[in-house]
Amino acid sequence: MPVFLTALMFIAQASLWFLARSAALAAARQGVDAARIPGSSTAAGQAAALQFAQRSASGFLLSPGASAAGSTATTITITVRGQAPSIVPGIPIDVTQVAQAPVERFTTP
Repeated sequence: MPVFLTALMFIAQASLWFLARSAALAAARQGVDAARIPGSSTAAGQAAALQFAQRSASGFLLSPGASAAGSTATTITITVRGQAPSIVPGIPIDVTQVAQAPVERFTTP
């Protein structure tokens, strides 16, 4: 019986980690999409990622943060960090996801 309960807790914790990881990746993609359009900035992408994480993943991604470190003039990189909810109190489970895309620009054929 204790092995079954331990396995059940492990499965539940793994599910919470996966959900937090998916939420962080979705937030990073939102940030990249907002920052890569012409006339936008990395700050706009960072703000969009943080807003998405706070609004859409509030129960799955705790203490979210977003960074645009690593972005260049041609490539946008948004990193979203946070923590997954933990079944065992006192054990932090950090989650980090990165999304990267080229800056959109118009070219002539």
